[in-house]
Amino acid sequence: MSEQTSAVPEVIVVDEVSKTFALRKDNSLKERIVTLGRRGRQHREEFQSLKDVSFTIPAGSSIALMGPNGSGKSTLLKVIGGIIEPTSGSVQRRGRFAALLELGAGFHPDLSGRDNVYLNASILGLSKEQTDERFDSIVAFAEIGEFIDTQVKFYSSGMYVRLAFAVAVHTDPDILLVDEVLAVGDEAFQRKCMDKIREFQREGRTIVLVSHSAAQVMDICDQGVVLQQGEVAFIGTAAEATKVHREILEGKRKRTVDAEEAQAHEHVERASITGIRILSQDGDGLTNFTSGEELTVVVSVRHLSPLQSWNSSISIDTPQGQQVFGTGTRRLESPHGAAQPGDTEVVYRLPALALAGGQYFINAEVSDQDGVTLDVMWQGVSFFVPMEHRQTGTVRVHASVEVR
Repeated sequence: MSEQTSAVPEVIVVDEVSKTFALRKDNSLKERIVTLGRRGRQHREEFQSLKDVSFTIPAGSSIALMGPNGSGKSTLLKVIGGIIEPTSGSVQRRGRFAALLELGAGFHPDLSGRDNVYLNASILGLSKEQTDERFDSIVAFAEIGEFIDTQVKFYSSGMYVRLAFAVAVHTDPDILLVDEVLAVGDEAFQRKCMDKIREFQREGRTIVLVSHSAAQVMDICDQGVVLQQGEVAFIGTAAEATKVHREILEGKRKRTVDAEEAQAHEHVERASITGIRILSQDGDGLTNFTSGEELTVVVSVRHLSPLQSWNSSISIDTPQGQQVFGTGTRRLESPHGAAQPGDTEVVYRLPALALAGGQYFINAEVSDQDGVTLDVMWQGVSFFVPMEHRQTGTVRVHASVEVR
């Protein structure tokens, strides 16, 4: 999924796609009555959901569409699936599509589950005869039993998703489009859906997934497109995309926090984090860490104005954003003393750090004596722990087993 020449055929080409929605703004009943029949005088605003979005998706790839709420992910997925037309630009598609978008899309609430299977399957391109052949398998996959003959308006959101996903994957699609609706299913069915998606991947089918879950993206996808305010902010590997997505979310959170704190603190003393280093127990810089040894984390801080006292903290995360460990002076109730303008280093020593195999990132934060955040550095440094195939998880534990 790039502009590079590849022998793999492209099944989706998104070329400078923009989408603008017209929003009516009648502010009162009186205004609606006054403007009745006068279209030109109705208050309208335009909202541009997508702005010149371009990328390609090769056959057999699994792509995540990521971004904050309102960034245009779901709109883009609908444009890719042909559900809505772009205002400008174009989408070229090859192959049969199956889309699992908004909850209840393609279903009629007054029809039974059985009737909706045939309705939804026909929308997705199956004939009645083909649906007849696959009906029992669809119902078995959905696991809704006797409720198949109940009107779907009485279904729970989880039952909706079960039936919709079951129909979609039984249409034999070349390309599966999945929005965030899978998040409403129970954990067991989510695993079943993920297993089916992996089966599709092994068969060389293409997956386009909208998700906020970094863990899900890292588990399923090989590439990611990150959107921000309707524009492409990043295109690259799933690991890189989740990092960019997280930085956008944290930047948005930090701007909100900073604005709130600025109102409460007219004169906020400032400091910045200039770097994070990790050292072995011998004091050497490292990128590969042996589980169980001591790890030293050095946070370089530049004070820009005097501080009566201040705080620091560090945390260790997986690439999926799961925090493994975190500590800091506020938690330890031992703030740093007064600081003058200039550079200083904070040294955290973590003896016998027992991490399981994999990649890890270290984050750092500094704040003033009142807890007002002065600076945050996300994923300032990374290190790798060799894999241990006898355990799973993020910590390495010396374990034994016996039968009594």
